[in-house]
Amino acid sequence: MEKFFSLPFWIGLVYLLIILVYRCIRWISGLSKMDKLRLLKLLQGKRLLGSLKEILAEALLHHKIFLKNPVLGYMHTSLAFGWFLLITVGHLEAMIAKKSACVAFHEAVFFRFYHTSGHFPLAGIFAFSMDFLLLVVLSGLMLAILKRFRKRLFGLRRTTRMKSGDHIALASLWLIFPLRLLAESNAAALYGNGSFLTHAVGHFLASFLNPETANMPLWTMYSTVLGFFFVALPNSRYMHIPAEVVLIFLRQTGIKQKKQNDTYTDVQVFSCSRCGICLDNCQLSVAGIDNSQSVYLLKRIRNRNLNDEELFNCLMCGKCQMECPVGIETVNLRITQRIESTRQYNSSYSYLEFREATASDVVYFAGCMTHLTPGIVDSMKKIFRLSGDKVWFMDEQKAPCCGRPLILAGQYEAARKLIEANTQMILHSGAHTLVVSCPICYRVFKEDYSLPGVQVLFHAEYLTHLIEIKKIQLSNIGLRMVYHDPCELGRGMGMYELPREILDRLGKLLTVKQEKENANCCGGSLGNIKIRANERNLLRDQALEVFMAGQPDVLVTACPKCKKTFAYGRKLPVLDISEIVAQAVRPGSARNMPGIRETIQVWEEA
Repeated sequence: MEKFFSLPFWIGLVYLLIILVYRCIRWISGLSKMDKLRLLKLLQGKRLLGSLKEILAEALLHHKIFLKNPVLGYMHTSLAFGWFLLITVGHLEAMIAKKSACVAFHEAVFFRFYHTSGHFPLAGIFAFSMDFLLLVVLSGLMLAILKRFRKRLFGLRRTTRMKSGDHIALASLWLIFPLRLLAESNAAALYGNGSFLTHAVGHFLASFLNPETANMPLWTMYSTVLGFFFVALPNSRYMHIPAEVVLIFLRQTGIKQKKQNDTYTDVQVFSCSRCGICLDNCQLSVAGIDNSQSVYLLKRIRNRNLNDEELFNCLMCGKCQMECPVGIETVNLRITQRIESTRQYNSSYSYLEFREATASDVVYFAGCMTHLTPGIVDSMKKIFRLSGDKVWFMDEQKAPCCGRPLILAGQYEAARKLIEANTQMILHSGAHTLVVSCPICYRVFKEDYSLPGVQVLFHAEYLTHLIEIKKIQLSNIGLRMVYHDPCELGRGMGMYELPREILDRLGKLLTVKQEKENANCCGGSLGNIKIRANERNLLRDQALEVFMAGQPDVLVTACPKCKKTFAYGRKLPVLDISEIVAQAVRPGSARNMPGIRETIQVWEEA
């Protein structure tokens, strides 16, 4: 019996290793040739160290979760890093005890069973260290159990639903360390080879158990539970542990989610720990929508039972992506699934025949949503006249959409035709700069267009440039303002400070509770084609409540869709940043610029 008690452990471990090796081979072999070269270059270069640092920081120490909630972070770290240290320190202890660098894996895992003597170099230090590490892991386990019943203590309002594989793995995980404590404590009572924790517990066990009789059953139960956990892991939420390590290596190479599924998609899906942090951040819960959050999307992709209601009922605002401790590209991954799941329309788009472009230095692309907010168009026209630049208003009369709304809807082939038509016109204009006033357009022009020699600027960037070179000068208008970070501009493109720097010149810019990375979506997202109008209104009103707390004079945003959405709320005056800049331009700005004297006169009279 003594020879075979570790058999369940070995069966489980071998099964786990076979599954992991198979999946890693499949994941890597399924990458594109370019991505494989990137990975090979990473393994041979200095960035390998960066990958190892990130694995330590996130996969073991859970740095991002610590920032979210220290108690939740400690719980994860004590289990992950604590168990890692138990294994590594335990192997070091076994090697020193046996005076050999070659120690069978199971002999190190069940060291107190195989090595009953406590007489070897540093034995006392090792015994203390292993007891202390086990105590740390057990404290994390107690917190994990507490979280199942009191999740708010960990900064969570909700946690994810589990399937049967998760329950088996969770029950096994909860039993592993208590059984290890009982087995090692019993061995300490029998052989005196433990330390402060196992000696105390062993003395207690010996008061009602015969240590010699209980020894084998306790070690066998410990081995069996370990084997159960290893077998359950690949089909449970805990598959995220090895998958996240692979994801970190691939991400460090620069590999990103593509418009078509590949094995990188699988790595991201399996890397989701289903921690539930994204649930609390999702605004859809305000509208009672609780089944389409990213954690459930990833779960359904993994289980191959995704449906359109859950796939398309998402704001695509990126809040979940910002908070994901694993760094999964939840927005782009959902777009990929929409493209894969949607039947592509075969419109010829015959109206996209090439139109002659006007030679210019600057092309202005307003975009569909800006055309529905004429105040922005008028303001941009005035600013362009003040700039003195030779500007072609590309879509003043007609032009294709930028394409991103179609991409968000999964219609990538249709969007590609629009992108090709717009690209031809922009390049034929000979312009060196493209200015857009819609974050949706800005993102697609930056991410999906190829415009060699053309600098793509958001209108806030263009305004900042004009201010810096003193082509326009602004007056302080003395208003108390709050600024709304549009999802596509802020979380999507990382532009937070530039609009604020402009507004700081114009009046008092108030800070609000939820802004920048944590800003609420306006609710008017073009990415959600399933949400109802009354549900959108609930999200809009939630965002407006945050802005109204400081009693501002005006709400300023940098997105035409957000402006329209908030304006319908009728709680605050809403302006685009271009409108407030146009109103604040000093009458004497650029007075000596050639070709715009008449424009300045009209501006002053107005």
